[in-house]
Formats: sequence, structure tokens, C-alpha cells
Amino acid sequence: MDVGRLAKQMAAATASDARMARAFADHLPDSHTARHLIERLRSILFPGLHGDGDFDPQSLATRLERELGDFHADLLHQVKGAYTHWSESNSAAEADGATTALMESLPFIRDRLSLDVQAAYDGDPAARHIDEIMLCYPGIRALTTHRFAHVMRTIGVPLLPRIMQEHTHGDTGIDIHPSASIGESFFIDHGTGVVIGETTTIGDHCKVYQGVTLGAKSFERDAEGSLKRGTKRHPTLGNRVTVYAGATVLGGDTIIGDDCVIAGGVFLSRSVPAGHLVAGPRPDIRLIANPV
Repeated sequence: MDVGRLAKQMAAATASDARMARAFADHLPDSHTARHLIERLRSILFPGLHGDGDFDPQSLATRLERELGDFHADLLHQVKGAYTHWSESNSAAEADGATTALMESLPFIRDRLSLDVQAAYDGDPAARHIDEIMLCYPGIRALTTHRFAHVMRTIGVPLLPRIMQEHTHGDTGIDIHPSASIGESFFIDHGTGVVIGETTTIGDHCKVYQGVTLGAKSFERDAEGSLKRGTKRHPTLGNRVTVYAGATVLGGDTIIGDDCVIAGGVFLSRSVPAGHLVAGPRPDIRLIANPV
């Protein structure tokens, strides 16, 4: 086989493909480093439970200073790459400002995650110790990335929030778009198959179980037939809403009021007033003798 001929053919096809034009840009954010940032972030926000545990309360500040310095350097490089790749503006100045704002947001993110951890412990009788939540629960891993990626998205950093979130999606099976707005004390129980769409809004003290979808009904198109972007397509959950396993809630105009419970397996595409339980029809259960 003539590998050289095949390589030239593939190279020519790639170079002439307009969809690949930006792949040759300098400083494209690096997927491997983005994953490394997630692990660094966990060690900063949960010191002792993730990352190097060789410290005590007296030396914690020194250890965090070193970790934060390394994290800042890697983050700045990736943010600069994202801006350079995405825009023609003064990307270096934008990246410096965005990275500083992200670093300054870490205490707020840490406080939010602490409430998420407590919500998980309070909401799951299987948890034997609060450290188990921080060490083991995929929902907390997903929220650690999401809380950071959401701030990044809010600041305006392109591309990198989605890269980081998709790494965590692959690790946990929990798919949260970085733009989704999630209030405090949020608990994702089990988590596998959870989908939370881009324009979802979730209030405080909410809980969702595995297989829940907070999605869009359909995608509107403009006069030319292209998808409309930037519209509210995903539902809003009020405060203290629980959505049980396998439920699907769709639509940007769907608002679930405070203190509602959505039962498992429900398919819902309309709003629900506060204080209601939404359940589907009771299935007809049959017991048939096993002939074996």
C-alpha cells in the first residue's frame, strides 16, 4: 500500500474543506490540558480529598497558593487559545481579563459546591459520610465542572467551557450544557443519562434522578430554513422541585412551579403550578405464573 499517496490525498481533502479552515489556527485549546484543568480544579476546591494531601490546616494556604499559581498559568494559556481561535479582536487583553475574573470566582464556586455536597448528603440515605459525597458521587464531579464552566461561559470565554463539560459528560454520563443556570443546593442522584439543556433554568434546593431530560420540544427555523439560535428552548424549574428517574420535561415555555414533584417516567411539555405532584397513568401490572 502507498501510504504516502494516501496521506497526500487526505491532506489535500482536509486543506480544501472550508469546515476545517479553523483547525489550522494557532493556539487552539488543547483537549488534554482541559481535562488536566478539571483535575486541578477539583484539588483546589476539595483539598485533601483530591490531589496532593500532604498538608495540614496551617500549611493549606501555602499549598493552595502553589496550586492556584499552576492552575492560573494553564488556564490563561487555554483561555488565550480559545479567544485567539474564536475572534479577531484583542484576544490577549480579553483573555487576561477573563482569566482574572475566573480566578476571582473560585471562592464563590467553592461555596456553591459545598452546598451541593450538603444537599447530596441530606438527600441520599445511602451516603455514610460527607467525604463519600465529595470523593465518589458523579453528580458532584459534574457540578464541579459545570459551576466553573458556567462562570466561564457567563464571562464570555468561547469553546473551552464546552470542551471541559464534555470531558465530564464522558466521565459521568451527566450532560449539562455550560450555559444552563443552576441554583444553590442542587442534587443529582445516581446521574447516568441526565441531560440538562442550554437554556434550562433550575432554582434552589432542586433534585433530579438518573435518566431525567430537561430538553427542547423542537427547533424553530427562520425564513431560510436555518435553525434559530439564542432562544429559550428548555424548561424552568422553580425552587424545591424534584424530578424522578426517567422523567422528560420539554420546552422553553414550560415552567415547573415551586415545590412540585415530577414522578418517574412522566413526559411533560406544559407548565405546572406550584405545589403539585405530576404523575402519569398507573400501569396495568399482571402477574403470570412462571412455568419453569
